[in-house]
Amino acid sequence: MTEPGGAPATTARRRVPARQGSLREHNLALVLRHVLDAAGPAGDAPPPSRADVATATGLTRGAVSALVDLLIGARLVAELPPAATARAGRPAVPLVPASGTVVGLGAEVNVDYVGVRALDLAGRVLAHRETRGDYRRSDPARVLGVLAALVGEVRAALPAGARLAGMCLALPGLVDRGTGPLRLAPNLGWRDVDVVALLAGHPEVDGLAVRLANEANLAARAEARAGAAGQSFLYVSGEVGIGAAIVLDGEVFAGRHGWSGELGHTVVDQRGPRCTCGARGCLEQYAGKDALLRAAGRDVEEPVDVLLAAAGAGDERTARALRSAGDALGVALANFVNLVDVERVVLGGIYAPLAPWLTDAVVGQLRSRVLAAAWADARVGVAAGGEHAALDGAALVVLRAVADDPAAWLA
Repeated sequence: MTEPGGAPATTARRRVPARQGSLREHNLALVLRHVLDAAGPAGDAPPPSRADVATATGLTRGAVSALVDLLIGARLVAELPPAATARAGRPAVPLVPASGTVVGLGAEVNVDYVGVRALDLAGRVLAHRETRGDYRRSDPARVLGVLAALVGEVRAALPAGARLAGMCLALPGLVDRGTGPLRLAPNLGWRDVDVVALLAGHPEVDGLAVRLANEANLAARAEARAGAAGQSFLYVSGEVGIGAAIVLDGEVFAGRHGWSGELGHTVVDQRGPRCTCGARGCLEQYAGKDALLRAAGRDVEEPVDVLLAAAGAGDERTARALRSAGDALGVALANFVNLVDVERVVLGGIYAPLAPWLTDAVVGQLRSRVLAAAWADARVGVAAGGEHAALDGAALVVLRAVADDPAAWLA
């Protein structure tokens, strides 16, 4: 093993002693992450004090106090009024993520909508804009112009003094890690698009660091943050296309290139209908949003609400369409579970509201096709990450970068 310059790793390590600055940066991140994690969505644990942080991190109280003062000065952490405790001595001062000071932008381009959302470190939505449309076979430059305009509206709506940490854009397809390009988004009709370069030409995005990621992977991050599914699960995002993400111990496994999870392009029937990707019999031709609407006798441009209303009213054609889609989804998921051995499947996107009509069919296929079902029955649940999970997940990626390097935000 060698370092980037070619020197043996062990030699390089001996030559570069640990710097005091590096240790401080590490400890700053350790303290900030603890405060952020303690303020998770459950909200049932009291905010930590300096003493609590010292106990949890193993740092001395003096060191923690100095680090907290730096984080407060950088407007990354805030103090609440002192809280009485059973311990002797001064009341504990709770520490919470600062509100409205550092902001991450989450953005998404999907087949039927474009959206932008701003989250702060406390998890509050500071601004949200979206526009509906049909972006099938669309011109990337035009659609990204729509996105840039929404970014401008969100930036204008932020509170005075808020600092933007960057933007992460969720896309429905294969995205090279980090900055792209977008390799393929079949339902948008985009191929080898340098999204970051196209966005850079818009003044609304001026000065923003932009990252790209797959929308299902980002939605899974929001689901992991919500906490209802635990720390390891398979997240399924149902839209016109169908994405999936494997979450292990709270982290998304994105694969070597960041391309894992294309569940919608697993094959249900090799002699089936032609898919937008060019292959035949892909899952999304049986269980994607367009496929569901067609099978229920609806126009593909109608919202999923029409399916919910028809299913709730007992419409038999809609019920058959949903059962058939649930069977196809269950077959594909059974293959996935046999391969990756996950205990929990979480249905997100349009599948979350449709779960009452899909779940029985999905579970039936899993029980009949998963080899280990007799000993470890895969549980199927509904996503708790909310309607805009990909937007939230994208903003969380930006804010996580702040948590990993808070020293960059010191005055």
